[in-house]
Amino acid sequence: MKIGHCLTQLSRVIRGRAGGCLLLAGLSAVPHLGWAQSPQLDLPRVRLSAGMFLIQAQVASTPAQRNTGLMWRRELPPHEGMLFVFEAPASVCFWMRNTYLPLSAAFVGDDGTIVHIAQMQPLSEATHCTPVPVRYVLEMNQGWFANRGVGPGDKLSGRPFKK
Repeated sequence: MKIGHCLTQLSRVIRGRAGGCLLLAGLSAVPHLGWAQSPQLDLPRVRLSAGMFLIQAQVASTPAQRNTGLMWRRELPPHEGMLFVFEAPASVCFWMRNTYLPLSAAFVGDDGTIVHIAQMQPLSEATHCTPVPVRYVLEMNQGWFANRGVGPGDKLSGRPFKK
């Protein structure tokens, strides 16, 4: 699905799906919809690695967990992140409404290969979309990937990724 198509569907995205496009991570937590305005800190965790670098990632695997993502957080430890897990590969777009931290988002294929990394600014509604369908997105503090020489084509390893 083309990125442009995803962007034209933003008005319907708040309901979850818009013709196969999803808008997640930092999704707006609209108070009148009943979404909490506090960070989710108790999600399951998974240990990942990017080469020799270890990552402790909270796993957001349900629609509610993905919708909240890292919203409302004021800090994120240096080697921690959030792994967004989707049921099937999809074209996904992320934005940073209600997200106070600058983040880098790695869009990751089934086998752990990073296909794209987006630099996302706090409290921005600019969308960052994957160029191809992916099943995973890993958000880390902004610059985490670049500072370690990790980029598109590199592989993440850990339990979620197929070998």
